[in-house]
Amino acid sequence: MSTEKQPVHLGGEVLERSRHVCAFFNSRDEEYEVLLPFIKEGFDHGDKAYHIVESSRRPMHRRVLQKAGIDTAAAEGRGQLDIRAWEDAYLRDGHFNQNRMLALIEQVLNAGKAQHYPLTRLVANMEWALEERPGVEDLVEYETRLNYVLPKYDDAVC
Repeated sequence: MSTEKQPVHLGGEVLERSRHVCAFFNSRDEEYEVLLPFIKEGFDHGDKAYHIVESSRRPMHRRVLQKAGIDTAAAEGRGQLDIRAWEDAYLRDGHFNQNRMLALIEQVLNAGKAQHYPLTRLVANMEWALEERPGVEDLVEYETRLNYVLPKYDDAVC
């Protein structure tokens, strides 16, 4: 893994020091059109990939990554790729808890550094927030608090 700082691109732009991006998409195709180059670039740079998706979409997400040329089995085997379900991140115990999620984000970002990855690129699909889920009313406060946590890290969170 390279220790040289590489630029981080998303949507055709270089992300500067602040790398917390919220993006809205009209379709899965549009979502992957924007995110796949970002994800692929991370693998090319030797970055860690931590993805949070709906549990039923995990197999399809792996197929899309494989089609883009990412050997997901090898990447997961060496710990470079970690694909989690909403229930393993945002919705543990069936509800959203912003304190627990902030702690998880910091744990994930610190683990990437401890594993000697140059960066962690965290991609989090949050369609669950459109549903009536316990704790969803705390989402805006969580995102605000996250903006105070993330400047401690060089990682990219989308």
